[in-house]
Amino acid sequence: MHGHGYAPQQPPPPSGGTHVTLRVLFVVLAVVTCGLAAWGALLRLAIVTRKSYDWVLFGIVAALDVTAVVLIGVDPGADEFQGPGNAGMVILLSTLVAAVAYYLFADIRHFSPYRRAQFTGYVPQQPQTAYGYPQQQGPAPVHLQPTQLHQPPVQQTPPPPTRPAPARIHQVQAELDELSDYLRKQEGGS
Repeated sequence: MHGHGYAPQQPPPPSGGTHVTLRVLFVVLAVVTCGLAAWGALLRLAIVTRKSYDWVLFGIVAALDVTAVVLIGVDPGADEFQGPGNAGMVILLSTLVAAVAYYLFADIRHFSPYRRAQFTGYVPQQPQTAYGYPQQQGPAPVHLQPTQLHQPPVQQTPPPPTRPAPARIHQVQAELDELSDYLRKQEGGS
């Protein structure tokens, strides 16, 4: 009657086709622009996952893209790239491959159905403990045990032997014995 009530309604997850379409769109955009728009895929990933690591990667890719464009722009070669232009293209294509690979890996992992099913609204019940001690698992009382027809009685195994008490307990026990002897002498003498 006074339970938790109903779980709040969750909006239905978007279909898998939407995620696949967005993945294809961002990968094609990065490849068609030869890596100039590779930062777009990582920007979407950083917004969706909200992880600081993804934001840092987005910043690094954007900085590398700008560096590559500057290197290509300052290249003095008329027909072919020379030193700075070649370096810029290597940076651009390397960034393209790394950004697309990480984007696909992280986006698929973020939206995987296994990960979504992992977090449910209900927590499994833990066994209750009384004053920090675990409950003893013993035989049920006779009036709660199911009746058994034509079955021999089951032998119960004896509990495992308990370990000896620590020396501190023996010391306390000796002090209590000594105190009780002292009190008996006081009562008998007065």
